[in-house]
Amino acid sequence: MKHLLLGVLLLTFAEILICPASGGEKPNILLVLSDDHSLPHVGVYGCTNCEEFSLTPKLDRFAEEGIRFNRAYTAAPQCAPSRTSMFAGRSPIGLRATRFAQPASAETPFFTDLLRDAGYWTGLDGRHQHLDGKKMDADHISEMLVQENMRGKTFESRFDHFVQGIRTKAEAIQDIPGIFSGILDQVPEAQPFFLYFGFSQPHRKWGDDHEGIDPAKLQLPPDWPDLPEVRLDYARYLAEVRDLDTGFGHLMQVLEDRGLSQNTLVIFMGDNGEALLRGKGTLYQRGINVPLLIRWPEKIEAGVVSESLISGVDLAPTILDAAELSPAPGMTGMSFLTLMLGQPMDERTEVYAERGWHWGPITRSDGFDLSRSITTERFHFIYNALPDRSYTPVDMASKNIAWTAIKDAEASVSLPEPHHHLYFRNPRPLFELYDLKKDPFQLNNLSGKARLETTEIELREKLDRWMIREGDYLPLPSHARVVLRK
Repeated sequence: MKHLLLGVLLLTFAEILICPASGGEKPNILLVLSDDHSLPHVGVYGCTNCEEFSLTPKLDRFAEEGIRFNRAYTAAPQCAPSRTSMFAGRSPIGLRATRFAQPASAETPFFTDLLRDAGYWTGLDGRHQHLDGKKMDADHISEMLVQENMRGKTFESRFDHFVQGIRTKAEAIQDIPGIFSGILDQVPEAQPFFLYFGFSQPHRKWGDDHEGIDPAKLQLPPDWPDLPEVRLDYARYLAEVRDLDTGFGHLMQVLEDRGLSQNTLVIFMGDNGEALLRGKGTLYQRGINVPLLIRWPEKIEAGVVSESLISGVDLAPTILDAAELSPAPGMTGMSFLTLMLGQPMDERTEVYAERGWHWGPITRSDGFDLSRSITTERFHFIYNALPDRSYTPVDMASKNIAWTAIKDAEASVSLPEPHHHLYFRNPRPLFELYDLKKDPFQLNNLSGKARLETTEIELREKLDRWMIREGDYLPLPSHARVVLRK
């Protein structure tokens, strides 16, 4: 009798978790991440190239059905720390996961753990999410990750469905509807689900295809040198964005065909900036400012545009809030659900980002570079802890046509300013300060200008405080400034 009573009580408790007292049905949640995809490259964000060549019609339509955030930032300009911070709701520094593909400790709660405890079916599929490190690594590294329960069966048991990674490149786009349907077939009837689905696009390596995209007609940002090779490389990138849009459209069509659109909260976000010039691997705006589009029919008003500052660490508490759950202890992100629902809330006044070691060259030497930044509504302050490390774009350093052409132009003294200054200055400034309203492409470093002294001090001290709170191992910006002055 006691066992029967206990069983009834447990069943009742589970029903309460799944069906809250408010009577509302728990939403399904689909998180879709693009890979190396900066904010400009969706038509609704004012991407003239996307509009000219009709590259993102599916994403544009999706944006019109929900809310578009113009000021969403990832916690790092590299995929592994950025994605881990999204799931854990805290900065990579606070998670001790700053080195590329270093997973968070096994004791770190992800929002998926809390969802699953509350009755959700949870799954990971598509492009590798890097929550358990690099897909392939040295045997002894993989063995250690398994030993620490950061990888392997123990880690995978935290999810109902775990696929470390599949390719979604152009040749596999036509398979996505079947793959996605197969995943949804695994979800038990009447059970809400959370699913992460990642796209490989527009991550390098991309092919030679750029059919229908004329490199000569592309509009380039002013901080890129206008060289034929830069244009061709960019056209190939945009072809990848077009493939991403096609794949995303397949996901939305499957939801529609299965009658799941109405009760599925869909979040589309870039994991970090583009693998192009001054993007991925840097703390410039195109390295961390990414598209964020969210649709939740009958909950989020269609066609809303927000200028509120959002951080990748805010995804975890926001998703939990949508499921009527509280964040886990240690999560420092802020839920922006209230904002999504059109209600007033105390918003962020700044977002932070960090850059650590990356697999492959961030700089000309060994991939080791350390920087931190703070972005406010108007200003962006960067602290380069290793200013002697010269710039090299991530994923472009080896035999890339664009970077090779730029280096050749520099060697022949034909690279004009400001590009010589932007790409080949050594040492770099210890501090960089940009007025994003007057200088959105960050061409004019205002650090040290007397008229902005108060602003720079305020931002530097805020960065100090954040680094202390997160347990950062770097010298604080204020300490580095004192050393520099001496």
